[in-house]
Amino acid sequence: MNTLEANLTTFSDNMTTDNKYWEIMTRQMNIVEKSEQEKFKNSRITVIGCGGIGGQTIEMLARMGVGELVLVDEDVFDWTNLNRQTFATVNDIGLEKSEVAKQKVESINPYVKVINFTKHVDLTNIDELIGNSDIVIDALDNITTRVIVSRKAREYKIPFIHGAIHGTLGQVTVFLSNTKSYEEMFNLPSLGKELSDETLSELKGISSETPPALGPVPNLIGCLEATEAFKIITGIGKVTVAPKILTFDLLNFESFEIEEL
Repeated sequence: MNTLEANLTTFSDNMTTDNKYWEIMTRQMNIVEKSEQEKFKNSRITVIGCGGIGGQTIEMLARMGVGELVLVDEDVFDWTNLNRQTFATVNDIGLEKSEVAKQKVESINPYVKVINFTKHVDLTNIDELIGNSDIVIDALDNITTRVIVSRKAREYKIPFIHGAIHGTLGQVTVFLSNTKSYEEMFNLPSLGKELSDETLSELKGISSETPPALGPVPNLIGCLEATEAFKIITGIGKVTVAPKILTFDLLNFESFEIEEL
């Protein structure tokens, strides 16, 4: 094949790929303009945590047509994950969550570029993990890592979407560089302090419990976080920005409300 034929073949393949991407997006294209969807198609979102909240967040971002995902989780799937974690199956027990999530995304939307890391998030690698991201999403289950991630996102002026659960309770908000910080909003003991070993130890002391979880709750939080990311990138809708926070108890639908802390 000569150069001209090769170029024409590449162009044709790209056209086919592009058309398939837009075919996947068909049902939401009466909600967003093509130029708005293009922004999402060109965006890079990092999700810290690929379990209960993270699995649903990741899946929704892929289905909505995000361009690039960076997936981070140090853990592997176990039997206790099956009640809520959307990527967990009996066949995945013992497998790395970030790698399984990567494979699931590629099977849902092959036009999403996926980079995954199976590692513990700490002060030594946080720059590598969230650098060049348009948004960072918190799908974590501990305060210590949230503080590390939220501080770095704030430093880089990257929107930090926070989501958390406890039993049947859930909450979602978005922190920007010019809003209250995560530590300020929740009055954490690390506020204004260097993240020394002593400070990190103090944070671990208040976040050592593994939160209980009714299956649908983290999945609902994941959907809400993905929607906040879509709103931020495309510019449609109203973002839930701190100090406002959406809270709910899934056993009481009347409890859904926007509070201000």
